[in-house]
Amino acid sequence: MFPGNFVVTTPDKPAVIRPSTGERLTYRELDERSTRLARHLRSLGLKVGDHLALVSSNDLRVLEVYWAALRSGLYITVVNWHLTPEEAGYVVDDCGAEVLIVSADAGGAVPRDRSQLPRVRHRLVYGGALDGFDSYEDAVAAQSAEPLDSQPRGQDMLYSSGTTGRPKGIKPALPEGEVDTTTDPYTAVFAPMYGFDSDTVYLCPAPLYHAAPLRFCGTITSVGGTIVLMDRFGAEESLRLIEEYRVTHSQWVPTMFVRMLKLPKDVRDKFDVSSLKVAIHAAAPCPPDVKRSMIDWWGPVVHEYYASTEGAGATFIDSAQALAKPGSVGHDGVMGTVHICDDTGADVPVGDIGTVYWEREERPFEYHNDPAKTDSATHPDHPTWTTSGDIGYIDSDRFLYLTDRAAFMIISGGVNIYPQESENVLTMHPKVFDVAVIGVPDEEMGEQVKAVVQLVDGVEPSDAVARELLDYVRERVSHYKAPRSIDFSDDLPRTPTGKLVKHKLRARYLNAG
Repeated sequence: MFPGNFVVTTPDKPAVIRPSTGERLTYRELDERSTRLARHLRSLGLKVGDHLALVSSNDLRVLEVYWAALRSGLYITVVNWHLTPEEAGYVVDDCGAEVLIVSADAGGAVPRDRSQLPRVRHRLVYGGALDGFDSYEDAVAAQSAEPLDSQPRGQDMLYSSGTTGRPKGIKPALPEGEVDTTTDPYTAVFAPMYGFDSDTVYLCPAPLYHAAPLRFCGTITSVGGTIVLMDRFGAEESLRLIEEYRVTHSQWVPTMFVRMLKLPKDVRDKFDVSSLKVAIHAAAPCPPDVKRSMIDWWGPVVHEYYASTEGAGATFIDSAQALAKPGSVGHDGVMGTVHICDDTGADVPVGDIGTVYWEREERPFEYHNDPAKTDSATHPDHPTWTTSGDIGYIDSDRFLYLTDRAAFMIISGGVNIYPQESENVLTMHPKVFDVAVIGVPDEEMGEQVKAVVQLVDGVEPSDAVARELLDYVRERVSHYKAPRSIDFSDDLPRTPTGKLVKHKLRARYLNAG
């Protein structure tokens, strides 16, 4: 299943709509333009298994480049365009890209010195001009749109978000078969699970360099639906687009839910969201109160899955299960079996906290150019069990609960403290816009639990507000887990996909010391 399958049946149907500009890309155009680009890439000498990198804002042409790579047997790495040139250059060079395609408005993320990208042989730009880059439009226009004789299916090779250090490239094996007959794992799993089909109207409020939005958009164009592509998330704008386009499916992160819930009630109530059949969320655990509030508002359409860019495994949970199992990220069994293990690798009893490992028939990934990282993510005794570093536990019904990432755990006085618990509580306080709980150095206890809070507009930082928030969280979690102090900040370091970049926040305190 791929866009070319729908050229005969619905050639003029929009595959992608970009409301901010009014642009639309039909299935005929997506098929023809991705074919032309695929021909251009072949003319440059790229062959099956070679690499292409894309640095772009949310533009319709992202889907053209994506499908050109997937119908050419190439790996495509979509790079976060909010990175610095040094950071983005590391990813482009590390993935081994021979071709680099850039949107002009994302050009600031690309190193200007060609010596920093020695493997890149060809550069294309769309949406404007950049020094040293050839025109994407000219390259596409110069090629034929005639069907290709062979179209081996390619694969994305994405990088972890780097919330705890350098991004890691996750390299899956290339699938066997042609693009029009070989189904990718996302389409195989999520299309039947969530009812993606040709009637789907999918709202994408997140950046396409992130795994879930890119792969879900690939799924939608695999089944003949329509993507409504936002330039960036906006709480009220998202609701407006759901109503205008009668959106049936959408994908979010919990911080987006929080932003929408904190809109004034009269603003929330003026939009009709009854067209929604499925609202998927992932990327981070959702505080139970947030999920309950979304279900109360949107109805039992909220679905969560827990997975990672690595594709180690996944759990799934629907609205009814979430209300019955508050805080759970779902049940295993669809994509792998969960094992909770201690530091020695032994399985721990039900209800005990440990590292989350996934058992699969084969190890599903390796870290590109880093066998040591691959080994560190692999169980010491079971070569097909892998982990992305999350910590949690399972209950007697095999529902998984995450407590935090291993890198974020706080050890205070020899006691392990998982900051997510306090974050979940503080997130729903009406004066809190955003919050992160971290460990900071403490001479006596080793680490001290601190909350860093961004207040909502109109609320000024003060000792009284700090005391109110501390009392609020201590009423709801054990005192030893609760923050001992609160700092206020104008903003918190999050990726555009909503993940806290805690190592940057912690560095502020380490460097200050």
